[in-house]
Amino acid sequence: MNREPMDPPIDGRDMLDLAGELSRRGEEFALATVVWRQGPSSGHTGSRALITAAGQLHGWIGGACAEPAVVREAQRVIAERKPKLLLLGASDQFGGAVPEGMVAVPISCQSEGALQVYIEPVISTPHLTIVGRSPMVHTLVDLARALGWRADVRDGPDFSATDLDARSIVVVATQGHGDEDAIEQAVSAYPAFVGLVASHKRGEAVLGYLADRGLPRNLLDRVHVPVGLDLGPTSHREIAVAVLAQLVQLRASGGLAPEAAPAAAGTTVATEARDLVCGMTVRADPSSHPYAYDGVTYHFCCVGCRDAFAKDPHAYLSTQEA
Repeated sequence: MNREPMDPPIDGRDMLDLAGELSRRGEEFALATVVWRQGPSSGHTGSRALITAAGQLHGWIGGACAEPAVVREAQRVIAERKPKLLLLGASDQFGGAVPEGMVAVPISCQSEGALQVYIEPVISTPHLTIVGRSPMVHTLVDLARALGWRADVRDGPDFSATDLDARSIVVVATQGHGDEDAIEQAVSAYPAFVGLVASHKRGEAVLGYLADRGLPRNLLDRVHVPVGLDLGPTSHREIAVAVLAQLVQLRASGGLAPEAAPAAAGTTVATEARDLVCGMTVRADPSSHPYAYDGVTYHFCCVGCRDAFAKDPHAYLSTQEA
């Protein structure tokens, strides 16, 4: 969980303002609401928090036991784009009577409290950038905006990778006027989608030219050419319908999700680990109270679990092996 060290309390109005700001920036996030509690618990019915895709939490959902689990599940909700109703508490509280449609998440909490938390994803509005000046370009812009999408037009010479981010959808329709430069700029930003309006023959020529210039194959393979569903013989403006139809189809299937650029050399990707004391799943990073023993680093949900392990590692390791 990534929380700023001195985050001030956030009230309902501040949370709405933050949600609006994230939406305007095209960032996806989740809203978590406590809908039931069994005391003693630091969470209260109606408590809310906003969690970003990166795991930053704003608001209040509960104490140190509940928050890591909520953040982890919120990130999954954002990725899967489906809401969840969580039941958080000690595993022996659940028994076999977890209601249908609810996800039980065991947490270790000395207060023995329990919470039900509803997490809903807030998915960003698609952001379409179209490069070119043809009548088809303006038709595509109008169609996309009619669906409520954000849509921008860039002339070829004015277009660069700085116009894009990982959520951008790019359609290059420069019609032979600098296709290669526009594609090179587009793929270098690792947007969610890159398409080229061109025939198969023209597309092969563009990609072949860029390959000869040394553009990596993994970037070239991300270019959809010709872009758009095959609707048969179409007019220039009707190509816009085919392009938008493909984009709508891909969005419905999850094919427009942001794709992360390759990690820089020397960086590591956060993974998950199991707390051997309480059984919770935690992030395998410095925020999860790491403890090194016999050449292996273990991670824990809280200082109490880490200290318990440190006193008698063999007791918990033998349980794991069993």
